[in-house]
Amino acid sequence: MPPSSSVAAPAFAPLAGVRVLSLALNLPGPAALMRCRAMGARCLKLEPPAGDPMGHYNRAAYAALHEGVEIRTVDLKSEAGLAQLHQALAQTDVLLSSFRPSALAKLGLDWEHLHARHPALSQVAIVGAPGMRAEEPGHDLTYLAESGLITSTALPPTLYADMGGALLASEAVLQAVLRMRAAPGNGAYLEVALNAAADWLALPRTWGLTQPSGAVGGAHAGYRVYACADGRVAVAALEPHFAARLCEAAGLGARDMMDPATREALAAWLRTRTRAQLDAMAIERDVPLLTLED
Repeated sequence: MPPSSSVAAPAFAPLAGVRVLSLALNLPGPAALMRCRAMGARCLKLEPPAGDPMGHYNRAAYAALHEGVEIRTVDLKSEAGLAQLHQALAQTDVLLSSFRPSALAKLGLDWEHLHARHPALSQVAIVGAPGMRAEEPGHDLTYLAESGLITSTALPPTLYADMGGALLASEAVLQAVLRMRAAPGNGAYLEVALNAAADWLALPRTWGLTQPSGAVGGAHAGYRVYACADGRVAVAALEPHFAARLCEAAGLGARDMMDPATREALAAWLRTRTRAQLDAMAIERDVPLLTLED
């Protein structure tokens, strides 16, 4: 019998009891840790004496990313700091890192040494690019550019590669835990490359779906952003029944949605309608759209 609607069902926590220690700074690592915490993991983060740069340039983001995370200040460049780290790693299931491989090696934290000292420990290493390219400098913007997702001089509205990489890293933590449960005492090394996250997000464009000639790239008249009388409207009437309702509302009758003339006719009609009128039409006719301010 399903639970009563008056009683909230307990949240599923696949990482309950799993201990995750993070050395990762800035955005991808903390965002991955945030996801692990949401899945029930016990999360500990060791920060350098200078703190996480995110904490300096955006306190609100830092606070949101680290809610429920235990934070300790540890100087890994000192013997005492490394001793504290290894003491914590002895009680950790998964280590999350985002240093370049050479930086980890200088600290004696490369996988060969880590696995020898903590054989049950798994590591999820977030890098910019895989393999030999892991030493290359880069950021979200360069990874998106490499994947063909920068199409003008405008900056992307969010940090797609960083956040996509964070999701892949939290997925890697789940993979490590599954392996740990299948083969106790034998940790695994998993690498997550941010440029690979960008490549994953770019697949619809690679396949042509979001190219200008693609149905969700602007060629379909029912899947575009148009101007309206007092703002803009994001129209997502992609399926035939939604497209038919939109065209009927516009008084256009049956139309070929890939015909440029249909786009022009819809654009002309939408320019005569206010956001309030379009919102009402969407509710009345069950058409997926969202009006926006200019």
